Amino acid sequence: MTVGVLALQGDFAEHAAALQQLGAATRQVRLPEHLDGLSGIILPGGESTTIGKLAATYGLLDALRSFGQRHAIWGTCAGAILLSRNVGRDQPLLGMMDIRVERNAFGRQVDSFEADLPFPMLPEPERPFHCVFIRAPLIESAGSGVEILGRLPEPPAPGRGTIVAARQGRLLATAFHPELTDDLRFHRYFLEMCHD
Repeated sequence: MTVGVLALQGDFAEHAAALQQLGAATRQVRLPEHLDGLSGIILPGGESTTIGKLAATYGLLDALRSFGQRHAIWGTCAGAILLSRNVGRDQPLLGMMDIRVERNAFGRQVDSFEADLPFPMLPEPERPFHCVFIRAPLIESAGSGVEILGRLPEPPAPGRGTIVAARQGRLLATAFHPELTDDLRFHRYFLEMCHD
């Protein structure tokens, strides 16, 4: 099995390293033809507007939408923004996942934080996952076909959501950066999605 990592901008190398630790072959994706033969793809963190504009320039938006009809896609941080249908502003989106995302929901880089949160669908569900939030988005709301996988214990501000991980069929979105920890359980979970 070969899993792609969108390599236009952001922390794609860390995702590739995590997948390789689990025995998966990886491929950097920069053009539509790089999707051929992949079992899934990760859209990494970075700057969502920049990644979206580059993806549009290289003809990847429509190619990724077609790919996602049959294969797994995981968006982390900026990647989750790209997967969403709505971010409350005009920027290139895949619009594949029925979620509304608030960009930079916790503030600027200086407001980045870490939290240990439960994720019942992961192996060893009794062990919290250490989540790294860097200029992180927040999933404000999700449609009825979206499974909520994880939440913050309380909203960052009144009236805000608490969802930090969600799944819709073969699509996975996380507001944090699992690739910046030594815990490979989220990457293993995604590899299982690639097999489905």
